[in-house]
Amino acid sequence: MKIIEVNLPDHSYNVEIETGILNCTGQLVSSVWSERKIALVSDSNVAPLYQERVAGALESVGFTVHNYQFPAGEASKSLGVLADLTRDMAADGFTRDDGVIALGGGVTGDLAGFLAATYMRGISLIQIPTSLLAQVDSSVGGKTAVDLDTTKNIIGSFYQPDLVIIDPETLNTLDRRDLVEGYGEIVKVAALIDGKLWDLVQDINSPEDILANAEELSRLSIQYKADVVMGDEKEGGLRQVLNFGHTIGHAIEALADGDLRHGEAVSIGMVAITRIFEEKGLTQAGVNQKLIDRLQAVGLPITSPLLDSDAVFDKIKNDKKNHAGHLNLIYLHQIGGPAIKSIPSEGIRDFLNIKALQS
Repeated sequence: MKIIEVNLPDHSYNVEIETGILNCTGQLVSSVWSERKIALVSDSNVAPLYQERVAGALESVGFTVHNYQFPAGEASKSLGVLADLTRDMAADGFTRDDGVIALGGGVTGDLAGFLAATYMRGISLIQIPTSLLAQVDSSVGGKTAVDLDTTKNIIGSFYQPDLVIIDPETLNTLDRRDLVEGYGEIVKVAALIDGKLWDLVQDINSPEDILANAEELSRLSIQYKADVVMGDEKEGGLRQVLNFGHTIGHAIEALADGDLRHGEAVSIGMVAITRIFEEKGLTQAGVNQKLIDRLQAVGLPITSPLLDSDAVFDKIKNDKKNHAGHLNLIYLHQIGGPAIKSIPSEGIRDFLNIKALQS
């Protein structure tokens, strides 16, 4: 078993990674929680696959489990679904001494995490991510949120779990598109840090290669994220580099209205921002092609007609990296050399000049 320690001033926890570890859920959870009532939250895709199995493992060691399910998809990351889950938990008598387990992908982790953060002002949380995107990124670091209208993650909080359990075996039940979209976040981290992870992604040329190397891809990605989070828990400085590709990516993801997965949008966003900075001489020549090669190797998109839309800039205005009239853009000097450039909000359209990318 690979264990990554996330040690924060007010809350520390382990990320435990091993193929087949889902069968040990009961023992792992009982190592950090006393007997209590557990809200096991999954979406309509994951629940039929794993919810009963995990519930049984928890009940076998003395926990009382209530299974909750919501419709799969980004649209469920909403105040309405949050309210429904809160009502269900209240009706079932959950107290502040109980806990929530998020069993599923990124939407489940964000939604159930925010449910734990807000129910009775906060109850215990454990993350069991089942998608590649959640395993390598969103389950670690404590970001929880719901969307409002078309603005992603606009209502949320930093709320750390007590444990993260990662079983790469769950990736075998993903369709290829859902598997590959998570790889966009792996390429992002690899480009930020260089080293072993960047070397490993050079050997990934198919979805099958992702599956074959899933445990090591998760370990290296999460170790970097854990190191960044330990240095900057609430995104005051260094942690902003993890948003590489996300400023443009979030904008076109929102405009796509469900037609783009998050990792696909990040892939497009990384290429767009790197091309801009390379053309301005701020990124080393050739970096963008290196990114394109690694993303296209597994079939991730690298551009979108949505980049032509003026609405891109309306979305960027609501980006959470806007501070005091400035937007912090994350870019690369070179592979392994992330940097932050602050641009006045009123000048962002001229600086990005996204339409030029489609010419």
